[in-house]
Amino acid sequence: MNVSQLEKLVVSALEDIKAKEIEVINTSKLTPLFERIIIASGDSNRQVRSLARHVEDKVRAAGGEILSTEGEDGGEWVLVDLGDIVVHVMQPAIRTYYNLEELWSSKGPSRVRKAAESA
Repeated sequence: MNVSQLEKLVVSALEDIKAKEIEVINTSKLTPLFERIIIASGDSNRQVRSLARHVEDKVRAAGGEILSTEGEDGGEWVLVDLGDIVVHVMQPAIRTYYNLEELWSSKGPSRVRKAAESA
């Protein structure tokens, strides 16, 4: 399965059970580790865990491989590593706090001031 097909499969799986604010970030020019990050929100621990499990189930059913899953115990932020794609399913407060969209945008995070200026 190529990256584009896997991306569509993951987004579809997230949409199936009502993930919110699904965002796909192309990281192919930023890191050699993976091609895409997909970020989505769920309203509760239960929904976050269900969204991650549904992605895993759909990927396995399509013949894909799950390299690892982290964060299922807490359910605030679950990461599903599919190799070429890393899926982050988060509760809104966690997503806002970590702001992965800005971190992984092609411009990177904006720096307000240098460390020396804050001393």
